[in-house]
Amino acid sequence: MTRVLVTGASGYLGTRLIADLLLSGTEVRGTVRSRDSEAEIRMAVRRSGADDSGLQFVEAGLLSDDGWSEAVAGIEEVYHLASPMVLTTGLDEVVRPARDGALRVLRAARAASVRRVVLTSSFAAVGYSPKPVRDYDESDWTDPETPGLAPYPLSKTLAERAAWTFIDEEGDGMELVVVNPTWIAGPTLTATARSSLQMFTAMLDGTMQAVPRQLFGIADVRDVAALHIAGMATPDAAGKRYLALADGPTMSFLDVATVLRDRLGPLAQRVPTTELPGDEPAPLVIRNERAKRELGFRPRPAEDTIVETAESLRDLGMLMRSE
Repeated sequence: MTRVLVTGASGYLGTRLIADLLLSGTEVRGTVRSRDSEAEIRMAVRRSGADDSGLQFVEAGLLSDDGWSEAVAGIEEVYHLASPMVLTTGLDEVVRPARDGALRVLRAARAASVRRVVLTSSFAAVGYSPKPVRDYDESDWTDPETPGLAPYPLSKTLAERAAWTFIDEEGDGMELVVVNPTWIAGPTLTATARSSLQMFTAMLDGTMQAVPRQLFGIADVRDVAALHIAGMATPDAAGKRYLALADGPTMSFLDVATVLRDRLGPLAQRVPTTELPGDEPAPLVIRNERAKRELGFRPRPAEDTIVETAESLRDLGMLMRSE
C-alpha cells in the first residue's frame, strides 16, 4: 500500500485531496499544526465516504524544522498544500511562512529521497501584474516588484519562485509539479468556513451588501484535487506548472451572486445585487489548455460549482437561518 504525505491536512483543499487519495486506496500521512484538529479532519474525510483508517498525522509547522523528518519518513510522494491564506496582514506574517515553509518541505523531501513533490501555488503567482491585454497562461509570472502588490500574491509568487530555484540548484533529481488554481469553490467537507467559503457565507447571509468589482476564474475544489493527483501520476508533468479553472469566461462576484439568486431561490434571497464603487475591470482571460491537454483535466461548469458550494454550506448548517 502506497503512503503519501499531504501538508496542510486540515484545509478546504487538503481534506478533499486526502479523501480522494483514500478513496483510491492510497494511505495518507497529513501534517497538522496541532493534533487538536485531528478529529475534525477525520470527520471531514468521512463525509466523502472515505475510510479514514488509512490516515495518520504528524505535527509540523511551516516555521520550524520540528516534525518534518518524521513526516517524510518512508514517503515517496509529497503534496505540499500548506500555506498561509491571509489577505490583510503584514508581509512577514504571510511571505515568510509561505516561502520558508516551501523550502523546508522540499529540503526534508530531498533528504528522504522523495520522488516528486506537487506544490499548490495560485493564479496569484501568475496574473497579478498588469499586462496591456489581460490574457494569461503558465508562461506568465506575477512580478514581485509590482506596485501595490498585496501580501498574499507576493507570498505565492516568492514561494513558487523559491521552489523552482531549489529544484534547479539543489533538488538532486527530485521532481516538482506546480498547480496554480484560480479562486477555489465547490462543496466543502469541513464544517468551518475557510478562504473562499467565507465570501459565500457573507453573500448568502446578507452580511455583504455589495460585492467588489473584480474578475476571476473559478476552480472547483474537486477538480483541483484531481489535478494534483494527475500531476503526481503523469511522468511528463515534471518541471511544469498548470493553471486550474473552469472553462468559459471569467466571472465577477456579481455574476456569482446572480447565479446563486437564479438557481437557489429562497436560499439566496439575501445575496447582494450591487457592486462597490470603482472602475470596471478590464477583460480577463485565463487559459487552462495545458492541464486539459497534458493531464486530462475536465473541469466542472462554474455555475454548478457555485450552486453546489452554497448547498454544501446549507447542508452543514453553516449559514444563518433566513427570517
